[in-house]
Amino acid sequence: MTSIETDAPEVLWRPDPAAVPDTQIAKFGAWARENRGIDVDGTDWASVHGWSVRDLDGFWSAVAEYSGVLFHDAPTATLGSREMPGAEWFPGSTLNYAEHVLTPGPGRRDDDVAVEFVREDGLERTVFHAELRDQVARARAGLVRAGVGFGDRVVALAPNCVETLVAFLAASSLGAIWSSCSPDFGARAVHDRFAQIEPAVLVAVDGYRYGGKAYDIRQNLATLQGQMPTLRQTVLIPYLDPSATAADTTPWDEFTAESAPLEFTPVPFDHPLWVLYSSGTTGLPKGIVHGHGGIVVEHLKALRLQQDLGPGDRFFWFTTTGWMMWNYLVGGLLVGATIVMFDGSPGHPDLGALWALAARHKVKLFGVSAPYIQSCLKAGLRPGAEHDLSAMEALGSTGAPLSAEGFRWVGEAAGSHIQICSVSGGTDVCATFVGSSPIVPVWLGELSCAALGADVRSLAEDGTDLLDDVGELVVTTPMPSMPVMFWNDPDGSRLRESYYEDFPGRWRHGDWVRRTPRNSYVIYGRSDSTLNRGGVRMGTADFYAVVEAFDGVADSLVIDTTALGAREEGALLCFLVLAPGATLEEVEPALRTELRKELSPRHVPDRFEVVDAIPRTLNGKKCEVPVKKILAGTDPDKAVSSGALQNPDSLTPFLHLAGR
Repeated sequence: MTSIETDAPEVLWRPDPAAVPDTQIAKFGAWARENRGIDVDGTDWASVHGWSVRDLDGFWSAVAEYSGVLFHDAPTATLGSREMPGAEWFPGSTLNYAEHVLTPGPGRRDDDVAVEFVREDGLERTVFHAELRDQVARARAGLVRAGVGFGDRVVALAPNCVETLVAFLAASSLGAIWSSCSPDFGARAVHDRFAQIEPAVLVAVDGYRYGGKAYDIRQNLATLQGQMPTLRQTVLIPYLDPSATAADTTPWDEFTAESAPLEFTPVPFDHPLWVLYSSGTTGLPKGIVHGHGGIVVEHLKALRLQQDLGPGDRFFWFTTTGWMMWNYLVGGLLVGATIVMFDGSPGHPDLGALWALAARHKVKLFGVSAPYIQSCLKAGLRPGAEHDLSAMEALGSTGAPLSAEGFRWVGEAAGSHIQICSVSGGTDVCATFVGSSPIVPVWLGELSCAALGADVRSLAEDGTDLLDDVGELVVTTPMPSMPVMFWNDPDGSRLRESYYEDFPGRWRHGDWVRRTPRNSYVIYGRSDSTLNRGGVRMGTADFYAVVEAFDGVADSLVIDTTALGAREEGALLCFLVLAPGATLEEVEPALRTELRKELSPRHVPDRFEVVDAIPRTLNGKKCEVPVKKILAGTDPDKAVSSGALQNPDSLTPFLHLAGR
């Protein structure tokens, strides 16, 4: 491991001392002192975080009580077993996720707004809680008529829209298990996910809009229906065309025509709520199963205490239904926030569309991806000057490490009053391991703190706990939203292999991280795609931060072809997607100079290659490891599943390079 000597970087944002006592985390700390006798200071993050990882029973039971978790059967303990994997949270308890979203309370009265829906073509819809409850009751009745009950699977090939939310809440209210894919996924990618869990009901749209174009997906839908014999019913949402029909489907209006009482089936704490999926770049995507209770307490904790969201606040995150951020966005309803759902391209009609949406709907927490911020930076946007962003208190960024330039751009171009919440977690836990807090400063290029209840360490290969040194991101204590299982993994072997093999009893996430003396964090990318040159290891995020800051570079991929454990170093290759009008002859000399200066002479690529596109997963992540495997001679079909890619044709130049 290479030690990185650092002085504290520039502070881009500080909490207002006058506002700190009014934050939810401060109020929670005061409540814990008064009601639990806990020696904790809610205005001091180190005090609360220390308690959260030292006293798991006390902290998580306090979160549940303070947040008003609706237990039907009370738990016999907070943590029955601490084993990882296999931690047993709130044993003996029963509850229901949907009940927490749909029970009237602060921010959830009949006349409170639950959802503001916006589509890229200008279609908008405001849904009040009274309507949401009515729609869920109707969809629930439709599922009951279809014979859906406890443990059955309900899946959706549908966008980030109101009907998708309604179907999810209806399914969870019954104790059925939910799963969703974005309608832009190809038929094979959808089949690889849904067929594993043998769904009873499929909810689908006729098509979707993206980038100003309409795409009819009914042929894909028909293919899927023929491939999934367990389907009892397919429900069609006429999303593009109000009069759309499809063979062997029930129209949404007919499915929701009959009302019934809104009821909630109590389920055990760890009863499956939904199935999310790994990227599936190699083999079938793994079905990652989260429980009702774990998600309820994790999202209540994260959104209320770490994001400071509460009744009436407006919460937006740009996402599709195929990404865990959709599930996280829906969680805003748990704390009484109004969720702002957007469907379409973030760049249509231009990159200013989402900023305009944030201003119009007075969004408090505005979530996007790091590549989107980088695109806005490169386009020279000044959203703070063009829109009233005074309501925006925090900007969330995930999907990739946010560059230092991205941090600085948010402060300068969007507003210095905005807290930059760069967060890192994963589909695996549907939560963050490291991120932000309303009472912790934002340092340039750093994620401010570990999440409450997450004991995040940087570990050397021998298990040494590192400080200000780069190592594996490891979580040493259980979290409630860790998977209750993988689908079709009866002995738990695949789950153990995925997270617990390298550091038994501790969760290895697969990211390369540095914990600073301030207990902030820097993520350097996936540890299995690290650049190891001359014994100096570096994350790919550092490399991209330099290369993609160039105006002439639209996208890039860096691959260290050195084989694992090899004595001789392989080549370092950089693949570039050039901006219109740029040439490699113009760009390469400046790139080499800058990489030598900013990283090291060792990290200047042996070769630059121009390609048309960088291979990305359906969720937009660069395919570093699959490309490395292809270049090392692995059979392409074993290295990557083309159905898991946004752009399968983008693999062609890498196959040619590998002699295939």
